[in-house]
Amino acid sequence: MSHSELAEVPPAGMEPVASLIESAQAAERAGSWNEALARYEAALSRLPAEGEAARRAELLRWIGRVYRQRGDMEQAASAYASSLAVAEAHGLSDQIAAGLNVLAVVEQLRGSPQAAEEMYLRARALAEEAGDERLAAMVEQNLGMLQNIRGNPEGALLHYQAALACYRRLGDDLSAAWALNNMGMAYVDRGNWRAAELCLDQALELAERVQDADTLGTIELNRAELYLNWRNLERAREACERAFEIFARAESKAKLAETYRFYSVLYREMGKPQLAEAHLAVVLELARSCDDRLLEAEAQNERALLYAAEGRNREALLCLNEAHGIFTMLQARSEVLDIERRLDRLEESYLQVVQAWGDSIESKDRYTAGHCGRVAEYTCLLAKGTGIGGRDLAWLRMGAILHDVGKTAVPAELLNKPGKLTSEEWEVIKRHTVVGDEIVSELHFPWDVRPIVRNHHEHWDGGGYPDGLAGEEIPVAARILCVADVYDALTTERSYRRALSHEEALQIMEREAGKVLDPQLLRVFRRLLEEQGGLGRAAEAVVAMA
Repeated sequence: MSHSELAEVPPAGMEPVASLIESAQAAERAGSWNEALARYEAALSRLPAEGEAARRAELLRWIGRVYRQRGDMEQAASAYASSLAVAEAHGLSDQIAAGLNVLAVVEQLRGSPQAAEEMYLRARALAEEAGDERLAAMVEQNLGMLQNIRGNPEGALLHYQAALACYRRLGDDLSAAWALNNMGMAYVDRGNWRAAELCLDQALELAERVQDADTLGTIELNRAELYLNWRNLERAREACERAFEIFARAESKAKLAETYRFYSVLYREMGKPQLAEAHLAVVLELARSCDDRLLEAEAQNERALLYAAEGRNREALLCLNEAHGIFTMLQARSEVLDIERRLDRLEESYLQVVQAWGDSIESKDRYTAGHCGRVAEYTCLLAKGTGIGGRDLAWLRMGAILHDVGKTAVPAELLNKPGKLTSEEWEVIKRHTVVGDEIVSELHFPWDVRPIVRNHHEHWDGGGYPDGLAGEEIPVAARILCVADVYDALTTERSYRRALSHEEALQIMEREAGKVLDPQLLRVFRRLLEEQGGLGRAAEAVVAMA
């Protein structure tokens, strides 16, 4: 709702400004955003054109706060900027500090941590200079949130504790509740469930004392997250129900969507996939209706985990790809500060799904149990030795696990045949690279895994399949995987021969350098294995690295 739309709301009688503000604050505490905005706007319009600059700056900040609670960041930023402009025009240092503090929150949410921190520090200095303890504590709390998002919960806790001590001195129960809530979530990030529960229970007690709907609902959602992590499903369900009741009454679509997401996780953990999927459908519908792309991405991630648990690997990967696309878009627009952490968690989900699919691939062939995982380890060892790192290494690992996905189309009796294959049978086996390419091409992975799947049986001299590529025509990822694949094949038992020793395998591979294998990559691989002490220690090193 824009400022102009709010002006069309019928005026609230001829109430004085103080009465309008009081009723607006009550509506805000109850979660009645439209009523709160209308009354704040009415109070603003009643102020004289000259004078009462401090009150004008304050009202604009409160209007911005309600917009932010509703998720309308552009309107919030506009109101905050107007508040700061009024304060600076009249030299009101305390109001300037307050304006900087709220604008820093916007910068933080937009993904500009450095700019946010600079604003916070300037705001804190001005607040301390003006002797405004409450504002200094607010800034301290926001600095804590910034540290937590940066992945420093210990530093965040120091800021939260300083803010809490100040709020308690001032007798500000509502602000103290938020400080305790944030402390609780910092402890959740550290896995300290007992400390988190203590903080969140204390926060809930204070929020109930002041009866602030948004605070109560948010704390209940955070308690649900705590208990889900702690595997106390009954307490998680109780917290979800209380949050749902609060946000349904407030008609907050965004917060209801968050509540449904926690319900979906709860039902997934309870082994009720149909209920979990139904709740996720509601989450996606609500997230899209209020244009909450971040929540939409998180819901797709949850849906992927649900599908993975049911063995629906293709559907799970499609959901993960959808989530990755949204996260990448948000990252490009710098809208979410902790997007890197969210992408890290998403990659964990990818790996979980891909590993499950890899296990199902190997289940058809009794001689290749563990092959995909081992090949992935050696692929990453060699890739890292050639300078590949970061997310590229993570995606290379996933491609390596899926390199034989096309074997799902090969009859099990052919994969397990003890004797020599006929020429017709060999052609069926060779088709697994093309079939695998067709499978992964339909999934639209964020990173191109197709060359690994299609071309890992190409030979350096051009004698491989399916495309007869030679030398550097072969994608480097496929060349790396080829080295790893051959090494694992030689050092594990097959239907037609025993497992070879480390040295025997490398001797054979040396003879194939320049024919099957990229000679430079083989030299690097041999050096890395020697540094790790051979097969066993190399595998252990790569597992630790992952």
